[in-house]
Amino acid sequence: MTEEQKIVFLKDIELFRDLNDEELRHLAANIEKIQLRPNSLLFSENSPRKNLYIIYDGEIELYKTTPFGEEKRLAFFRKYDFLGEGSLMDDYPHSTTARSILNTTVLAISREKFEALVPRQPSIAFKVLSRVSRVISRRMRMTSTRIVNAGAQYISGRTRTEHDLLGDREVPYEYYYGIQTLRALENFNISGVPLSMFPVLIEALAMVKQAAAEANYELDDLSGEIRDAIIRACGEIIEGKYHTHFVVDMIQGGAGTSTNMNANEVIANRALEILGFDKGDYEHCHPNNHVNLSQSTNDVYPTAISIAIYNSNRKLTEVLSRLIAAMRKKGREFAHILKMGRTQLQDAVPMTLGQTFDAFADTLREEIDRLEQNALLFLEVNMGGTAIGTGITAEPEYSEKVIGHLRRITGLDVTLAPNLVEATSDTGAHVMYSSALKRLAVKLSKISNDLRLLSSGPRAGLNEINLPKMQPGSSIMPGKVNPVIPEVVNQISFKVIGNDLTVTMAAEAGQLELNVMEPIITQSIFESIEMLKNGMMTLQMRCIEGITANEEVCRRTVENSIGLVTALVPTLGYEVCTQLAKEALENDRGVYELVLEKNLLSKAELDKLLDPRNMITSQKRD
Repeated sequence: MTEEQKIVFLKDIELFRDLNDEELRHLAANIEKIQLRPNSLLFSENSPRKNLYIIYDGEIELYKTTPFGEEKRLAFFRKYDFLGEGSLMDDYPHSTTARSILNTTVLAISREKFEALVPRQPSIAFKVLSRVSRVISRRMRMTSTRIVNAGAQYISGRTRTEHDLLGDREVPYEYYYGIQTLRALENFNISGVPLSMFPVLIEALAMVKQAAAEANYELDDLSGEIRDAIIRACGEIIEGKYHTHFVVDMIQGGAGTSTNMNANEVIANRALEILGFDKGDYEHCHPNNHVNLSQSTNDVYPTAISIAIYNSNRKLTEVLSRLIAAMRKKGREFAHILKMGRTQLQDAVPMTLGQTFDAFADTLREEIDRLEQNALLFLEVNMGGTAIGTGITAEPEYSEKVIGHLRRITGLDVTLAPNLVEATSDTGAHVMYSSALKRLAVKLSKISNDLRLLSSGPRAGLNEINLPKMQPGSSIMPGKVNPVIPEVVNQISFKVIGNDLTVTMAAEAGQLELNVMEPIITQSIFESIEMLKNGMMTLQMRCIEGITANEEVCRRTVENSIGLVTALVPTLGYEVCTQLAKEALENDRGVYELVLEKNLLSKAELDKLLDPRNMITSQKRD
């Protein structure tokens, strides 16, 4: 690459728009070319920032690693995009990792060379750093309540004019969404949680749009060229690209129209690029006329939600299965440890600590069956019903064709509802599934309560188990450690229970041929799934796997418990055993010594009956 080629390229970069040719020449002389093969790292999370990187060709993926080791995609960068502009100002570590997807050429300027350039060309530093500060300010505005989207596209001064029913608006050129999404952003600044927080829903929307394009092409309603562009755009979205452009709030008026139009606009504008046109040149691929052809929000939105919930459920049950396995492992580890079982917080009869954890595992195992059973309800969809289920604006054969393509694209056994009018207004599946989420939450909360009780103390409580020490527990009491992980699972459970009530009320509030409250139903269910997944991973990895037993404490409680007298009832009768228990409590005596003292049984008979190991399961009477 010659210096002249570098200069021509740099003129199109947002950061260098203010530089004249002479300044660009000085800058170009300090720029290094980097060649990357696919899957090569440009920089990694927590490494010091050293360079400003500009993509000359190819593609770079930006991602962040979660505390559980999962990679969360943030954005994809292509020609003319840049990363690491903050390195020109400081060496603060990268918060993300950048990896090449294709053979990629990157131009880099190091902070060291840039600083050396400043005394010789102070105007370059002033102009470039002014642009950098603007870019950083814009990116900060893309911050959500959960993660800073470090890959958010920069906003240049360039715009495009778009038109809708209400008039004209200027849309920043880099955005793939259009005017209707822009209005939704202004109208629905509600929860601060955009569609991009739930990639599985965005992927489902792209799957539905792809199936529709396939069906419309077969019915001669869509040209092959536009179909191919839409399919490619949808495929890229399914792969995880352009998710940062799905920006509307999960909670919105309009029964999901803003979500549908966000998808239509992003797909249309990416398809336009594929076709060789500019974003916003809708004459060649229109969000409504082409991407939304034969569709309505009222069949697209619920169908996409159904697919997304079904796929989310599979991830949820995978996390639940791992938690169950951790419980099972503890059950085996503690199988030999005797302890007192309790009812109404009072001593009952002996059991093993292993039985406690086996019971936790079994009660959660039932929830996998319930979740999977209710998730199957979402495989029946109303695609092709359009506005109210009558199929207006769609060809008679459209429903059958779009369902066939949807089955192939999703890999799911999707079926068409027998009555599309009913299916368009009904949210019964959401009520059932939300109830299953609530049931899981209730059980997780109950288990968390038990863990807190069993670990209470350590000196003035039950103290039968030790939870992993995760953080200091008090700002005033030295040495105190709290059961913070079970506590947060309790709170997650309360939120899920509240979300279930929201789903119930919203399902009831739908009128006539459409339930306009589906956005809050959707947000509530996805929020519950996400919190339960995170909560169960946290419970498994930061609590269950690290639990240890206080075996000596467990043994003493069994030996000293009045509950042992229960084992004597079949032999001595309820009345006699009641008197023994009363006397033992009042005189601080042991049941064992009282039975022998009163000659009620021989020592051999008593030892056999009161052997705790014989009391942890049913026994055949002699």
